[in-house]
Amino acid sequence: MVCDPWKEKLDTYLDGELPDEQMHVFDAHIRNCTSCSADALGRLQMKRAIQVAGKHFTPSSDFRRRVQQSIAQKPQRSFRLEWVFAAAAAVILVAGILTSGYWGARSSRNQVLSEIADLHVATLASSSPVDVISTDRHTVKPWFQGKIPFSFNLPELENSQFSLVGGRMTYLDQAPGAELIYDIRKHHISVFIFQEHALKLSASLRENSFSPRNLPFNMETWSEGGLRYFVVGDASPADIDNLAKLFKAAS
Repeated sequence: MVCDPWKEKLDTYLDGELPDEQMHVFDAHIRNCTSCSADALGRLQMKRAIQVAGKHFTPSSDFRRRVQQSIAQKPQRSFRLEWVFAAAAAVILVAGILTSGYWGARSSRNQVLSEIADLHVATLASSSPVDVISTDRHTVKPWFQGKIPFSFNLPELENSQFSLVGGRMTYLDQAPGAELIYDIRKHHISVFIFQEHALKLSASLRENSFSPRNLPFNMETWSEGGLRYFVVGDASPADIDNLAKLFKAAS
C-alpha cells in the first residue's frame, strides 16, 4: 500500500525520534492523509492509556519492607569485610540518589512536555479538531464558561499574522483545560491552558518561563496568574515566541 512506508515509521515519529527534516515531512503527510492521521490518533490514545494505567500500580510500603528484610538476611561476614561492603553500598546509594533525582526530574518534565505534544498531534489528526469554531475571541472565550474551573484572556490579533480557528476542552493529568487553535501561514499552533496547581509538574518545569528542546515541535511554556500556558506547533520558534508574547500581554 502507498502508506506502508509511512506507517512503518509512525511510532518513531510520534516519539519524536526522527531527524528534523523527516519530522517536518511527516507533519505535512499526517495533515493530508486521513489514513495515517487516524492511525496516529489511535496509537496516541493507546500510549496515553498505557501511561495512565502505569501510574496506578506502584509498590506498597509493605512490599518494600519485605524486600528490604529479605536483602538484609545475609550470611555473617567478618567485621572488616562488612565494613568494606557497607562503605561501597553507601557510595552506590549516594550516587544512585543523586542520579535518580536528576533523571527523575528530567523524566517527569519530559513526560509532561511529551504529553502536550501528543495532545497537539491528536488535535491535528482529529476529524473535528475544535468544539467551538470561530475567529472571534469574544465567541470562543465565553464558550468555556462552566466547562473549566478558571477563566483566561485571549489576545487581540489585529495587526498580527495569526488567526484564531477555535477551541476545545482537553485534559492533562486528569485536570481539565482549554486548547486554542491558531493558524499562521498554513501552520497550526495549539495553546494549552491549565490551572498550575492541578498539574503534577517537576520543579524544573515550574520555572516562570521555559523553552523545551529535543521535541518534535517548537514549544514555549510559562506560568502566570496561577495558570500554566503551553504554546506548541510546527511553526518557527519566532512565531511560537510571538504568539506567546501576545498571550502574556493579554494576561
